[in-house]
Amino acid sequence: MGRALASHWTRLADRLPDSDPLRVGATTARAMLEALSYRNGLPAGYPAAQGVGGWLAALRGNARDLVLERNQALRLALVDAHHITVLLGYLAALAEDPDLAAFWREWETQFGDVEASVEEAVLALAADPDAAVEPADPGPAGRAGHGLANAFGTFGEAFDASPVGRAVRHLR
Repeated sequence: MGRALASHWTRLADRLPDSDPLRVGATTARAMLEALSYRNGLPAGYPAAQGVGGWLAALRGNARDLVLERNQALRLALVDAHHITVLLGYLAALAEDPDLAAFWREWETQFGDVEASVEEAVLALAADPDAAVEPADPGPAGRAGHGLANAFGTFGEAFDASPVGRAVRHLR
């Protein structure tokens, strides 16, 4: 998850304005992975399983960004940070060795700070609602994906407001 976050947030930061919290988070994730590698004597390389897992996670994040608005992409990035923060707290609680528990708690604190700064960035988007609904990926694929997502959303709202949509809601 840390590798996926670092990779995805670096790409997302290149697409979004005012993306310092994402860059700090990506750097923090890389530092955590390096510290973990050093602590456990694990190689810092990318074994096949980690490489494929990281590639799939990056594909998921980057593909998702093609259909999202800036605020949506940043809010989902916040969920990724929260996932890591909770995971680090879980590992600390699970650790039987006090030194290992302290190691996890330190990184939990650092990711908590990252999470808080990304949350602030999400809330700051509310100051400019027009910019917040711009495509997360400003390129042609992002604009096309964003348009497709808007078309599906518009269809869904029209369906929900129709007599058929109201009837379906009453069946549940």
